[in-house]
Amino acid sequence: MLLCSGPVGWRPYPALKVTAAIHAAGAAALLAEPSLWPGVATALVANHGALFAACMMPRSRVLGPNLVRLPAAAAARGEVALTFDDGPDPEITPRVLDALDRAGARGTFFCVGERAAAQPRLTREIVARRHAVESHSLRHTLGFGWYGPWRLSREVAGAQRAIADACGVAPVFFRAPFGVRNPMLDHVLARAGLRYASWTRRGYDARDDDAARVLRRLVAGLRAGDVLMLHDGYRSTCSRRAGCAR
Repeated sequence: MLLCSGPVGWRPYPALKVTAAIHAAGAAALLAEPSLWPGVATALVANHGALFAACMMPRSRVLGPNLVRLPAAAAARGEVALTFDDGPDPEITPRVLDALDRAGARGTFFCVGERAAAQPRLTREIVARRHAVESHSLRHTLGFGWYGPWRLSREVAGAQRAIADACGVAPVFFRAPFGVRNPMLDHVLARAGLRYASWTRRGYDARDDDAARVLRRLVAGLRAGDVLMLHDGYRSTCSRRAGCAR
């Protein structure tokens, strides 16, 4: 099942409004009575702690809309989404594509922009086999979740250009590296015409080379509408053993 999207608009999410209100109230309180600073500091620390926690929860909607499950119509048809992160990889991705072909299934590939640019033929093959190519950032860096707005914009826009140039199709969905969601990301994605997507279930195939265990994690309690997250990038070890994509 391929993910699907529509028009993208942006409104400040409630957590951003609350954060702005806390900062404004704190500034006003300090101007009126500087001795209130311990209480103001406590409120600010608590607010930023809550935002940090939300950044670390991939399925959270605190920081903006988040496609965690397929739309109700797809779930009613008994569909689930197979998604693959971190590629394209010249060794792993062809195996995943072949496994999907054998199963008569289609998938969604969240590609890293620089890797798509390095493998344009393979990226085009993903599209030619009727799979979706989406964005997983330009470089997939550990620091992505903590970038400032300008660097964040460059990373998102750069991935859009690299992937579109590689395969001729611009992504409509974005998944953050490591699932760490920057508080400023929602606005950047809206400006780029992108929607945020995470997952319902993950196989941990990037850490576990036992395909049977990965499969058990994915199918135990599986429900229609679930979004499954696997890898076809260089970190995927069990994909090299040709079992996780089935």
